[in-house]
Amino acid sequence: MTMPLDNKPSRKAFNWISGSQCQEGQLKQSIDPATCNVIGHYPDYGLEAAKFAVAAASKAFRETMWAHDHELRARVLDQLACAFERNRDRLLEILSLENGKVKAEAAFELDMVASKLRYSAATALVEGGRALTPKPGSISLILRQPMGVAAVIAPWNSPVILTIRSLAPALAAGCTTVIKLPAQVAQTASVMAEVMAEAEDLPNGVINLFFESGPEGSAYLVDSPEVPVVSFTGSTRTGRAISSAGARYLKRFGMELGGKTPMIVFDDADLDAALPALEKALTVFSGQFCMTGSRLLVQDGKYEAVRNGLAERLRNVKVGPAADPSSDMGPLIDRANVARVDGVVEAAIAAGAKVVERGGPINVGPLANGAFFRPALLEVSDNSLAIVQEETFGPVLTIQRFSDEAEAIRLANDNEYGLSASIWTRDVDRSLRVAQALEAGSVWINDWAKVYDGTEEGGFKQSGVGRLNGLAALDDFIEHKHIALKPGLAQR
Repeated sequence: MTMPLDNKPSRKAFNWISGSQCQEGQLKQSIDPATCNVIGHYPDYGLEAAKFAVAAASKAFRETMWAHDHELRARVLDQLACAFERNRDRLLEILSLENGKVKAEAAFELDMVASKLRYSAATALVEGGRALTPKPGSISLILRQPMGVAAVIAPWNSPVILTIRSLAPALAAGCTTVIKLPAQVAQTASVMAEVMAEAEDLPNGVINLFFESGPEGSAYLVDSPEVPVVSFTGSTRTGRAISSAGARYLKRFGMELGGKTPMIVFDDADLDAALPALEKALTVFSGQFCMTGSRLLVQDGKYEAVRNGLAERLRNVKVGPAADPSSDMGPLIDRANVARVDGVVEAAIAAGAKVVERGGPINVGPLANGAFFRPALLEVSDNSLAIVQEETFGPVLTIQRFSDEAEAIRLANDNEYGLSASIWTRDVDRSLRVAQALEAGSVWINDWAKVYDGTEEGGFKQSGVGRLNGLAALDDFIEHKHIALKPGLAQR
């Protein structure tokens, strides 16, 4: 299908391998999800690009000082931070256009990048091993060494920050890297490559980047014996598949996977604070976020007030393009996902969910050509429904009631995911009891989606393995080596 062009000059994206722009391959179209117009083209040759990128990263790991020079790594990470700051507005425009994020949300994503790089620059300087004397006359050294080539496989929903979140600790640890991004964000990826190329001390081949529309390049990264570690952000289903494939080489995986965040509202919650946060927890990034607050559990005494108040707020969400500064929520990534999310809602209704706000595709008016979906609110009483148990990845929220603290914990934990949770109460003791009982890697009390550079982030259960952010982020990319020395014998 030939899509209409927008009225801006067409862009041509490129892969970036060993410091060079690579544009070979069949050209495909980049689409603006707000209009479904063509905004540019990209070369699609994922398998060959992956092979070239791995070869370049392997060469850089063997032949440069990257793995050995902590000061070089810190300096380059700081240069990258400065480059992203200089190019913020340029990245903001292409991210909003290609990804569909409203400007405030795109800015939120980009404004996390520089501090994350600088945090990793600091860890690069202090990263090291330890020495000990296990018994008289002996010395042991424990070295923390980079594993080699690290693959960073990031998704389309927040492509810049989710790339940097894995890339920064990999670089700090001394790994060379291959970044793979989906074709839906090829233009954004290309601009990211241009920005990273501004780091003047970055050796060629330390960072390589390619994008693809299919799975071939990712499969090569997972299967290659030259890539000992993979940092993956994406769905639990894909995470399981690549983990199984990588088992052939006992590959190291760090994974942040799917989520089904429970938002728990107790009777003593401050609804003036809670309701705006519950709305944003659903609509930020159009619900295309692993931490989207997609399960709402409300205690009996506040149930009607929360249901009615939130329904009104969701009705008033202004869905629109990033180009309109009054838009509250942008489009989904493409029309295929609009159809998928709408099918999820229909299936939930057929299974017994009660409609509070149907939401759904916008098929008439000036937004009809885009991939827009109004937020939906569904009332449920059966915790086993697919709409409660499975990640939707769209602006669809379920609401169900609970009677006491024990039931709230049981319902919240009755799910295979364990990425995050949110608790709303004025009772400090209760909030800490519930937070400790919840099976989730991040728990927010009277808040939502607060993530910091220095605090570890990751999932329980089927929401992932390993941790990103914080000092633990380097562990995914490090091997420990023990060197035992008997000093007297060595001097003879």
